[in-house]
Amino acid sequence: MKYLGTALLGAAGILALSVIGASAAIVCNEDGDCWHVKQSYDYPPDVRVHVYGDDWKWGDGDAARYRWREHEGRGYWRGGVWVGF
Repeated sequence: MKYLGTALLGAAGILALSVIGASAAIVCNEDGDCWHVKQSYDYPPDVRVHVYGDDWKWGDGDAARYRWREHEGRGYWRGGVWVGF
């Protein structure tokens, strides 16, 4: 019984970590503003964002095209302004 409890606790921990890791992403808009998100959001279709995995990186030639603009909360960058939703 002791080993079963330990095994279940370990399995629950692994599952929790995999769920947390799977939901992280990088989002970029058409203006080249990119930010990290901690969970998956459904963005309005007219926002025109691209969602990438959290390990995505722009290439060497793209440094002039993209820039990091972090912000807390649910929303997106548009025209240099954070729009919450």
